[in-house]
Amino acid sequence: MDSKNELPVSEIAELPAPAETLLALMHARAEVARLSEREQLFSSLLASVNAVLWAFDWEARKMIYVSPAYERIFGRSAALLLADYGEWLNSIYPDDLDYAEQSLAEVIEKGAIEVREYRIIRADGQIRWLSDKCFVSQRGEAGKPPIVVGIAEDITEKKQLEGELHRLATTDVLTQSSNRRHFFECAQREFELARQYGNPLAFLLLDIDDFKRINDTHGHQTGDLVLQRVAQCGAGALRRGDLFGRIGGEEFAAVFPGCAPELAQQIAERLQREIQRLVIHVDGESFGVTVSQGLTCLGPKDTSLSALFARADAAMYQAKRQGKNQIVLA
Repeated sequence: MDSKNELPVSEIAELPAPAETLLALMHARAEVARLSEREQLFSSLLASVNAVLWAFDWEARKMIYVSPAYERIFGRSAALLLADYGEWLNSIYPDDLDYAEQSLAEVIEKGAIEVREYRIIRADGQIRWLSDKCFVSQRGEAGKPPIVVGIAEDITEKKQLEGELHRLATTDVLTQSSNRRHFFECAQREFELARQYGNPLAFLLLDIDDFKRINDTHGHQTGDLVLQRVAQCGAGALRRGDLFGRIGGEEFAAVFPGCAPELAQQIAERLQREIQRLVIHVDGESFGVTVSQGLTCLGPKDTSLSALFARADAAMYQAKRQGKNQIVLA
């Protein structure tokens, strides 16, 4: 541009008021556009996060923010939650409600809670597991109430995998009863509790009679079926809280916590009857199943679980020698 046509600096600095207003508006519009872009980016990021970000006014007991993932994970209206914090509490699985409320209160004392897991019930009835980490974002600031912020992640699949791994590690694959390792770990705990508090305890061993003949005559697939049916009888005949497991090829064991000798014998007899009722059908033939059982109870001189196991084992083999299909007490 020709320097003769340029405006003096003094004239640029003294633009008319309308021009100054226009420049200010243009600048403001540009700022609004930039803020709008940032807001859209922030909203997109929040929408893509598969976890609930939330903020809670502790004193007002009011949820002041919840991210879009809330409606996906909880299956409930975010607007209703922001209007009433009770919506969150009502969605928590009843057995976990006390823990969820107590652990939230601990955040105020500790400043943060890293591990906080509980279940929720979605609006469609599904039960889901949450990992809900939270911390206090402002504390002790003049005139400002404490705000608790957190991130709640759906960990249902992780919990299901953990449960499946635990089941595989503790369960006999064929019979779905406890495996030997898990059974004796649980039995040891019950033995120690019984000794500590002076409670009665009974220990039972049972062995399927003539199991080798069953395998040799009808095949191992039929033998597996017999094991499964006997395990089902055990699950049905025992009380809630009793232990039952497969500890060998055709050998099972049970522990009856808090069970007096008379009641333990009744349970063993009930199990004996249930197994005697079994009828196994194979290739147009059918046959029954019997077991020999050895039963013993905790005595004042028993200092280890192995003492009960040894007595029950000896009693079980005595039942075999005496003709099988019976219970011997020791």
